[in-house]
Amino acid sequence: MHDKVKEFNDYRQKMNDKILEADNKVIKRIYNLDTNTFKEGHLPVKTKELLGLVASAVLRCDDCVQYHLEAAMKNGVTKEEMMETMSIATLVGGTIVIPHLRRAVEYWEMLENK
Repeated sequence: MHDKVKEFNDYRQKMNDKILEADNKVIKRIYNLDTNTFKEGHLPVKTKELLGLVASAVLRCDDCVQYHLEAAMKNGVTKEEMMETMSIATLVGGTIVIPHLRRAVEYWEMLENK
């Protein structure tokens, strides 16, 4: 399972590098906004990552869900907090979010075992 986490992160890094090498001002600004949005501010980083997780699940972006799961774990989120966060995402997004909930729980377990 650890290989899937590494594979996801390696691919994400490789493609981000290629995208940023294109030197597109708009894309660079969007990446910069994303980086700055998730920095410590009036809300702690942990809270921001959980908000990102909810938005990603509701928008049904598995790559984003995985990214925010990993960042959340690195910022001290417990499995119980993650599950409560995903319960909010499932409530807001409806039952169509359940497949993403399944994959989120699976990826969380991979992170726990890495």
